[in-house]
Amino acid sequence: MRAPFWFLFGEAKRNRKKGIEKKKFMIKKTLFTCLAAALLPALLQAQDATTPTPQWRPVYHFTPAKNWTNDPNGLIYLDGVYHLYYQHNPFENKWGHMSWGHATSKDLLHWKHLPVAIPEMESKDTTTWIFSGSAVLDKQNSSGFGKNGKAPIVAIYTADQPKQQKESQFIAYSNDGGLTYTQYAGNPVVDINKKDFRDPSVIWLEDQHKWLMTVAVPAEHKVQFYSSANLKNWELLSEFGGQGDTRKIWECPSLTPLDVDGDPAKKKWLLMVSSGNPDAATGMQYFIGDFDGKTFTNNNPAESQLFVDYGKTFYAAIPYNHLPEGRQTMIGWLMPFETATFPWRGQMSIPRDLLLKTTPAGIRLFQQPSAVLNASLDKLPASKKLSKKNVTINSQELPLNTANSFNTNTNWIEVAFTPGTATDFGLKIAQQTGGTETVLGYSTQSHELYLANMKEGKVSGDVQKLPVQPVNNKIKLQVLFDKSSLEVFVNDGEQVLTTLLFPAPGATGFAVFAKEGSVELNELKVWDLDK
Repeated sequence: MRAPFWFLFGEAKRNRKKGIEKKKFMIKKTLFTCLAAALLPALLQAQDATTPTPQWRPVYHFTPAKNWTNDPNGLIYLDGVYHLYYQHNPFENKWGHMSWGHATSKDLLHWKHLPVAIPEMESKDTTTWIFSGSAVLDKQNSSGFGKNGKAPIVAIYTADQPKQQKESQFIAYSNDGGLTYTQYAGNPVVDINKKDFRDPSVIWLEDQHKWLMTVAVPAEHKVQFYSSANLKNWELLSEFGGQGDTRKIWECPSLTPLDVDGDPAKKKWLLMVSSGNPDAATGMQYFIGDFDGKTFTNNNPAESQLFVDYGKTFYAAIPYNHLPEGRQTMIGWLMPFETATFPWRGQMSIPRDLLLKTTPAGIRLFQQPSAVLNASLDKLPASKKLSKKNVTINSQELPLNTANSFNTNTNWIEVAFTPGTATDFGLKIAQQTGGTETVLGYSTQSHELYLANMKEGKVSGDVQKLPVQPVNNKIKLQVLFDKSSLEVFVNDGEQVLTTLLFPAPGATGFAVFAKEGSVELNELKVWDLDK
């Protein structure tokens, strides 16, 4: 994807190279809003901040060792190792010099930082930034890039060439397990001569014995599907667009087959697109339908809008390739807010398993923290675990942290409530005595889950709300709070709300609460993942 709308450094760099000084940028209406102008001074200041912020660096979410990151790229699983490539500025803590950073993990929790895998390219008259894309294992060496009988890894990515105002699709290949890549001499492999044409997602269709690419034409609110036998020569199959949410540009698409309710006889295709959330803030939408090898058909009305996440930071998520046992797991980028972090900026979401389930409203996407992570939770010592069952909370607050435990804002919380007479109940996190706290509450009157930052008993800033109905008379929450990120999975992942928090020093308390009545705390489990 291109830079987030408020990070205009790439455009400034182009203008400087041309010797042009501009007092104002002409901002396209399709890409920007008036809000950007209001926030820009603070955001620019945030990018230049150099005060270290270790208190906000996540422990169990991926961040680069230093400097800027955005979209996850080239997610692929090979020989027991999860590879995470990502949009990265190797030189500065702001957007620019876009390259593919690289990290690996064996458990999706602990990551090993590796050198840049695909750096930006500079020649006399051309700058090529390595924008988002995917990576595949070419098992049958269809591309011919393999060596000594070993299958190559092939990266398919968008080459953004700012001087030419052009984006096209390039490929590069690796013969050393994904550490370094060689550019294909015949690039580009797909070029429709457009300024905005990006984010290819490639998968292998075993039944058709061909590669399938899904790629976005952002300003036209559509995706295109291409097929290839060798990853070099691509044929346009069809297009899909103009449906769902078209208020913002479309980016970072992916098309994924999933079994409905775990039944292989009920396969559907999940098409995800990065665009907006219900409030037209940063977010993603999805479509569920059928794909016949050429055309995607939406199973819902064209005007139907389905959203991946209801917060305002989750973006650019793509699934892993080559996972065993048909698993489908994605990672997304948590787009930074204006609050500065240093020496890094940007973080990834928790890896999320993707499921399709039948609901009264139809087939819907469910998300869960990857089951792979359970092994790491199980290994934690008893001092890092807390559990409670069948506790009635009556118009009170029940603290869960102590001076020496569960007090570092790195808690993974799973909780189930049975609503009673209380008007509100839920969790309070990032608490500071007599100061601030964040309330994750459920209103039994409005049937809404809400997230509110509080200061001296009063709401500070916007309140995020999400309509939620009890399931089997219970409200179940999985709450992943990691220093500065908060991911809330509601009722087994039927809905997810993700946001960022920046607690003050010492704001590390957390509790369960009930207001003006009682609630039954059926079960509570907490894991403290602080190192």
